[in-house]
Amino acid sequence: MSSRYKEPAPIKDHLNPLDSMMERFSEATKILGLDDSTYDALKSPEKSVTVNLSVTMDDGTIKIFEGHRVIHSANLGPSKGGIRYSLGVTLDEVKALAAWMTWKCAVVGIPYGGAKGGIKCDPRTMSTGELERLTRAYTNSMSNVFGPERDIPAPDVGTNPQTMAWIMDEYSKLKGVSSPAVVTGKPIVLGGSNGRIEATGRGVMVSARSAMGKLKMNPSKSTAAVQGFGNVGSISAKLLEEQGVTIVAISDVSGAYFNPNGIDIQDAIGYTSKNNGTLEGFTKGDIITNDELLELDVDVLVPAALEDQITAENASRIKAKLIVEGANGPTSSGADKILNDAGIMVIPDILANAGGVSVSYFEWVQNRLGYFWTEERVNRRADRIMKQAFETVYQASRKYKVDMRIAAYIVAIDKVASTKRLRGTY
Repeated sequence: MSSRYKEPAPIKDHLNPLDSMMERFSEATKILGLDDSTYDALKSPEKSVTVNLSVTMDDGTIKIFEGHRVIHSANLGPSKGGIRYSLGVTLDEVKALAAWMTWKCAVVGIPYGGAKGGIKCDPRTMSTGELERLTRAYTNSMSNVFGPERDIPAPDVGTNPQTMAWIMDEYSKLKGVSSPAVVTGKPIVLGGSNGRIEATGRGVMVSARSAMGKLKMNPSKSTAAVQGFGNVGSISAKLLEEQGVTIVAISDVSGAYFNPNGIDIQDAIGYTSKNNGTLEGFTKGDIITNDELLELDVDVLVPAALEDQITAENASRIKAKLIVEGANGPTSSGADKILNDAGIMVIPDILANAGGVSVSYFEWVQNRLGYFWTEERVNRRADRIMKQAFETVYQASRKYKVDMRIAAYIVAIDKVASTKRLRGTY
């Protein structure tokens, strides 16, 4: 028996993201019976690039920033993944997120590999000029990594469409040709796609509806709680409400707000837009804690905030019948078995929030065609991808008698491994 199939040590909660991903990866590869050589090839990134960026700050001083770009896999096509600006950026985190992107692209069947990038900085304390110089320095250092046929960045934590515009502009100058397909998540006027802003939240809604169908849950008679009210959480809540689901609780960093009769999500979105993007002071619900929100007696729970929100410590108190992961890694490894034993269906992050990368793929396709689609067409094609991916994962869960998370990893790993074997090595 392979050494990697030894009886696993007891799972510790709050593993770092790389360890947490590897727990699930190893379990899925064991079920697939993946050979040692393929396992070793898939567990490690193909390329990791670390750079130190010298940037002139507004006060004239020069500051050094550490930046990373990790290409986990390019077997299915050019690698794809966001760039985050955060003080929490580490190489381990970027490696984990790059691997997640590999599995996310594979599970929804788009021809991309996985990558991720990050710069250790605090964008909230930096001026627009400092952020632009940092972004252009990073792009310059990564000019031989990025490319429409090689590696395609996108926005992530701390970055936005303006960041992508700077990358596209700097890369285009370096190559001497306009290259909008080098990044996705751009402003519409620079070749961004209709439907991109709502894409991730829309994918969460489509995943939830698909699962509710399997569980025989009537949306108009169902309740939901949504943790996190940023882009993904607010759009997920709005679209679920449009499907007839009663949203009884929402939350953000200011706290959670509960109304058993339902919260008017459009009203809440309007409130945040007038209140510096926060729910603080929201009066249309009773104030509860984020922990209490997770444990509400609702039909659907959408964790769309941070990592490790559902853990071995609180998993036994979760009452929802269905969890749809809008965030990356909201459920720790230690919680998986507890939720599964309780009969709670979990739609994992690599499936549930893959609507964003699906529409990023559409943006790349439109840039390369030089022809742009209507939002209706984008939504229709994205919905079809998400529904097909859900059904594929659901059937794999039945075939292998595993939960939806491990089934999603099985589907993704099997696709990448098969492609790698067919392409060969030397």
